[in-house]
Amino acid sequence: MQGRIACANVLSDLYAMGVSHCDTLLMILAICQDMKEEERQVVTNQIIQGMNDTCDEAKTKITGGQTVINPYPITGGIASTVVDHDEFITPKHARPGDVLVLTKPLGTAIAASVNVWMKDDERRQKVLEILSEEEVEYGYALANDSMSRLNRHAASLMLKYNSRGATDVTGFGLLGHAQNLASAQERSVNFNIHSIPIIKNLLKLEGLFNKFNILQGRSAETSGGLLTILPKDRAEDYIAEIESLDDRPAWIIGEVTEGDNNAIILEDATAIEADA
Repeated sequence: MQGRIACANVLSDLYAMGVSHCDTLLMILAICQDMKEEERQVVTNQIIQGMNDTCDEAKTKITGGQTVINPYPITGGIASTVVDHDEFITPKHARPGDVLVLTKPLGTAIAASVNVWMKDDERRQKVLEILSEEEVEYGYALANDSMSRLNRHAASLMLKYNSRGATDVTGFGLLGHAQNLASAQERSVNFNIHSIPIIKNLLKLEGLFNKFNILQGRSAETSGGLLTILPKDRAEDYIAEIESLDDRPAWIIGEVTEGDNNAIILEDATAIEADA
């Protein structure tokens, strides 16, 4: 799973430009020096297999990379391709009246943390006072499904539906990436976020041991969705086609207004529980 998630995350840098084809992917792999030899062999093989499997889904190949020894197993990479000027979208064309669409729910950091908490007796008990074990496992499964799913279909539809630009949502959280995108716009606009999709059950654990600030858009994500700017009259059709291809929902989460190139989460923003 780590290899699959890493590959999906790497490819999203291309996908955020509306480019759905990757010519080549270079893999970066850090092998854990603290594992036993047998463990290291199994884990390393599984990470590579996950990367290769996801590359197959993306219709690309790993053509090289670098391997190092490290205290922790880490993987990532660099995705690149060659396209014409009219085959990608620079992320700077938002206009007042456009809307913001998010193609994956938030909450991956909470899900990963809960998985660790469940291995500690004291923390496990506190979690189970809020959620059942089945609810915890379901939320974690949804998070893994989301992180390992490619944004390829979302990217392939950006040109068709006249996207004005996009970013993938990862380590800076929803608000951080929305702010970076707003700052890059040619026009003086604001992004007003009114809805926050969150993986089912996970909002109930906000602040239990860590304050993720997910409702403030500050919770880090891993291999999150695309936050794409679309004309209002094209957004619902874009979402419908993504859902038909991925069998997963996407959401209109905000509006573009005249402004001073800031992203804002509105005070009355609504949390949406995502069950897929």
